[in-house]
Amino acid sequence: MSRGSGAGYDRHITIFSPEGRLYQVEYAFKAVKSAGVTSIGVRGKDSVCVVTQKKVPDKLLDDTSITHLFSITKYTGLLATGLTADARSLVSQARNEAAEFRKKWGYEMPVDVLAKWIADKAQIYTQHAYMRPLGVVAMVLGYDEEKNAQLFKCDPAGHFFGHKATSAGLKEQEAINFLEKKMKDSPQFSYDETVQIAISALQSVLQEDFKATEIEGRCCEERRPC
Repeated sequence: MSRGSGAGYDRHITIFSPEGRLYQVEYAFKAVKSAGVTSIGVRGKDSVCVVTQKKVPDKLLDDTSITHLFSITKYTGLLATGLTADARSLVSQARNEAAEFRKKWGYEMPVDVLAKWIADKAQIYTQHAYMRPLGVVAMVLGYDEEKNAQLFKCDPAGHFFGHKATSAGLKEQEAINFLEKKMKDSPQFSYDETVQIAISALQSVLQEDFKATEIEGRCCEERRPC
């Protein structure tokens, strides 16, 4: 950010600049991209699939301990793009909330309710000076008995929307351009087509071939745990 009219307004999350901007929230979006990872999510007729890059920054690291994919409930998963430490904290809270929901109501937390809870949590972080926004964009995926396959994206500002297909991370816009062409006529993809579109979208924006060990993905469909 150039110092000038915005000078000083990026020091606290609770202060708007004269232009009506919250710089710390904007920096959180930049933190997501700074991770250098691109993620893709695609929803088919009865399934939903997400894929992302799996980067191992150090050869001495055990690659089985590195992941951006997390299970929240048996039929609900989360793909986190951005700061992994922030993602683990968010996932831990989301699991607790989902467990409390099941204990109280007797059934699993619906995908849209979980996504709204995550978005509400992110939005609260933009209102208090003793907090900072989470540097994470969360794709929430799962299967709902009433609404079938579901895909939501929650960002650091507290927005959440349902998507037919979406992307997050370093090359988000390039991936969205690719997906818009594939989803132009609202096709009803089968399970295999959903997986294929997600992987081909990631391959297209990266413009390179990758090994199976360099990506990770997760799919949800009826009666199949995420």
